[in-house]
Amino acid sequence: MDGPALSLLKKLGARGLTLGSVESVTGGLFASKICDNPGASKVFKGSLVAYNNDLKTHLADVMPETIETYGVVSQEVADEMALGGARLLGVDICISFTGNAGPGVEPGTAKAGDVYVAVAYDERGLYHFHWSFKGSRNLIRQQAVDKALEELEALI
Repeated sequence: MDGPALSLLKKLGARGLTLGSVESVTGGLFASKICDNPGASKVFKGSLVAYNNDLKTHLADVMPETIETYGVVSQEVADEMALGGARLLGVDICISFTGNAGPGVEPGTAKAGDVYVAVAYDERGLYHFHWSFKGSRNLIRQQAVDKALEELEALI
């Protein structure tokens, strides 16, 4: 069981809120951390892992122009992923992750370790996060999920 994820689930459940995710850089790691906990299905509706840009545009409602203008690793893409995911999954809160886990540089300015996160939270609006992590691909992904769990709990 995962302490921060379980704590978040309990808080969401107590408030009657549902959660979903749209993941790129984390490749489903956030959803996995959430689903490691018993009772997750009462709160967590699901996740879309959209590693490919076509999936981001076709399933998560990211505009191709947004990717072309800002790059796939950008706050603008994270925002559209979260908003599109909230609509698609029918959740109160949807978190999205896009980033570069390395080792190379993404087209544009995204260096290894850059991660953009957005949280679409019903009528409260859209929250934005940008972090720069260091380490291996898996360590960057893990740090992003851990930090996101902290930030989500602080928002609830």
